[in-house]
Amino acid sequence: MGLIEHVPDDSIGYSVFSPPFASLYTYSASEYDMGNVSNHTEFFEQFDFLAEQLYRVMMPGRDVSMHCMLLPKTKERDGVIGLYDFRGDLIRSMERAGFVFHSEVVIWKDPVTAMQRTKAIGLLYKQLKKDSCMSRQGIPDYLITFRKDGINPNPVTKDPNIFGVDKWQRYASPVWMDINASDTLQRESAREAEDERHICPLQLPVIERAIELWSNPGDTVLSPFMGIGSEGYEALRLGRKFIGFELKESYYNQARQNLINAESQLSLFA
Repeated sequence: MGLIEHVPDDSIGYSVFSPPFASLYTYSASEYDMGNVSNHTEFFEQFDFLAEQLYRVMMPGRDVSMHCMLLPKTKERDGVIGLYDFRGDLIRSMERAGFVFHSEVVIWKDPVTAMQRTKAIGLLYKQLKKDSCMSRQGIPDYLITFRKDGINPNPVTKDPNIFGVDKWQRYASPVWMDINASDTLQRESAREAEDERHICPLQLPVIERAIELWSNPGDTVLSPFMGIGSEGYEALRLGRKFIGFELKESYYNQARQNLINAESQLSLFA
């Protein structure tokens, strides 16, 4: 995460990203991987540094958005079956850095799909016959947004002819029911089997809505966890500039190609 120290103060117009989900997933075997930790305390010792740096580089009055979820606890790892409030600890870390907790969107996910993928006891239909006290709802995604306090030097304004009332009402809904979980960039060529258990890019419509709502054309968008370049792809497509950091070489190579593809699309329609 040291690369963010080279980003100038008050230079970023918007930041959107999906942080590593603490120790839930392993993205690489590198000791520099923030998700490659033994517990949540270790994770937030590193994340607090990032939060402070984000506060430094953001323009006053501008926003940072993070995609996250509550994390399942397992008997094997945690001693109990339940949920860990990862979302809440991210909020507290950002507030410690000086940010104002500004907004939150719940992003609906299909509990049947989650059950098929995770086999979580709480989502199994047969659990109702055993003891429904162990049954639970599916875990949604969240888009949590934070604002650096101060006077915005370049207000983000919308043209009513482009950003109409109907669109605003859809974006302003506290629950987004219409996000297709499969609407992501191609990712399989970035997978490396020897050290990776998870790769799940952020859905493009989530990024599109966030960038469109909270930034101006020409702003610089930052993703400190670039992955395969989803945030950069949408930033370039929407007429913004982009800075991204990525530790894993296969992800970086795929991100580079995705960003080239985004620029190529712009050239076609210019």
